[in-house]
Amino acid sequence: LLMQGSMFNTWKPMWVVLLEDGIEFYKRKADNSPKGMIPLKGSSINSPCQDFGKRMFVFKLTAAKQQDHFFQAAYLEERDAWVQDIKKAIRCIDGGQRFARKSTRKSIRLPETINLSALYLSMKDPEKGIKELKLEKDKKVFNHCFTGTCVIDWLVSSNSIRNRREGLMLASSLLSEGYLQPAGDASKAAAEGLSDTPFLDLSDAYYYFPDSGFFCEGYSSDDDVVMKEEFRGTIVKQGCLLKQGHRRKNWKVRKFVLRDDPAYLHYYDPAGGEEPLGAIHLRGCVVTAVEDMPDSKKCDVDNILFEIITANDIHYYLQAASSTERTEWIKAIQAVSRTGK
Repeated sequence: LLMQGSMFNTWKPMWVVLLEDGIEFYKRKADNSPKGMIPLKGSSINSPCQDFGKRMFVFKLTAAKQQDHFFQAAYLEERDAWVQDIKKAIRCIDGGQRFARKSTRKSIRLPETINLSALYLSMKDPEKGIKELKLEKDKKVFNHCFTGTCVIDWLVSSNSIRNRREGLMLASSLLSEGYLQPAGDASKAAAEGLSDTPFLDLSDAYYYFPDSGFFCEGYSSDDDVVMKEEFRGTIVKQGCLLKQGHRRKNWKVRKFVLRDDPAYLHYYDPAGGEEPLGAIHLRGCVVTAVEDMPDSKKCDVDNILFEIITANDIHYYLQAASSTERTEWIKAIQAVSRTGK
């Protein structure tokens, strides 16, 4: 969530954790100690909060000492889910009951020692991770994806699990938490609860990483029409931006194309080429302006940086040509993240 600072009224992304008696917030998801804690006993919550006319999906938590804390969600459903759970926690405290939120981790009994975020990064390793393939099924070609069997095989070979049954539990959790996405009718039906398990250990069940360049090409023997699912939406905005690389942290000019359905921001080599170099999945993301970052000299960024934090906690830093252009990109991405699939 975005959280308003108490001193300078700036909004910063925080990793927020709801406990049975309070809310802890961290600077990063991987941090061991929280930056602060808001006790819920005697608190009240107000949503929708209209204190900030230019910010959507804000809710206000007023602590027992009448101190206000403001949070901004990425989209309507996320805000309402937070508000509902916090209200339930406050009612449980007032009624002397223990608050328990049904979570994916508890429902499939995933060991607490498993770090899904670290496992996801290992799975995406270009050399030792799961290989992205071009697969064909039902007159469709699935690009940058892999089979359910490949996922379980990889988990076994990396000693992450003891057997394939454990692998199904772990893969189902990765799927439920958004680290894997279903591609194709079989895997989508299973993820929606139409199978015995949310994840399928099958060679004809396809999956992909949410921030990969996945797209599906459909073809027909009659007219050989090609349809790319990921490119069917309307182009909302396009233009060149500087993008920071994840590994070398160097900045490169990329052409970006923002589409509204599905909610993807594709980036290309500005020199040409029809195939994207990659894509950022925007559904559920947080996008915000940033004034400085540790890996850049302040004179280099000139206060025109913005950051996209995906639903899977992957950070992308981009630089616009002007503050006006940065604002336009942020507004466009925020709109698509709320309405796109």
